[in-house]
Amino acid sequence: MNDIEQVMEKYQFGKQMLETEIDILLKEFVAEHGYNPVEHVKSRIKTKRSIMEKLERKELEHNTYNIVNHIDDIIGVRIICSFITDVYDIVSTISQSRNIIVKERKDYITNPKETGYSSYHLNVFVPIYLKNKVEYVPAEIQVRTVAMDFWASLDHKIQYKFDDTKMPDDIKDELYGYSLAIKELDERMAHLNELMKKYMKEL
Repeated sequence: MNDIEQVMEKYQFGKQMLETEIDILLKEFVAEHGYNPVEHVKSRIKTKRSIMEKLERKELEHNTYNIVNHIDDIIGVRIICSFITDVYDIVSTISQSRNIIVKERKDYITNPKETGYSSYHLNVFVPIYLKNKVEYVPAEIQVRTVAMDFWASLDHKIQYKFDDTKMPDDIKDELYGYSLAIKELDERMAHLNELMKKYMKEL
């Protein structure tokens, strides 16, 4: 097994640890609050090709040092929630975990990207328990609503179609307009959720 394969094996261990920890946290949340705020959870490991392409974009050599120290999202987990308030509840729950170390937070919901992209990102470290030691591997957790995930999927597909060519301004403008519509929808759904909670208390 070469050095890169050994590193990738550790990331596989880290992915398994993170999946297990998130599953436990979500089950504890449901037990404590009496409802499940999560629609679904997806996880993945970047392919070697994607990793090498990212190193090239960063103008870095293809070696294990650069993989470990300059790429934080080889392990990726995406948690899809129903409402914006659920997103922040899940972020808070993950942040309180003793087995996940939060390195950095990026709140693209409060401060969306220029493209209109919205999501909450946590860059974290996850412990992996090897034979003689404990190591920590980086991972990225994205928490977003169903509506945000729909927009991000649409944006990704359109970006892929244009590949290396510049996306026309009118398409950029359309996408940004859709992001505003998505934001309004999420806000209205959050209001609906609050109304539901109000009436449920009165029953």
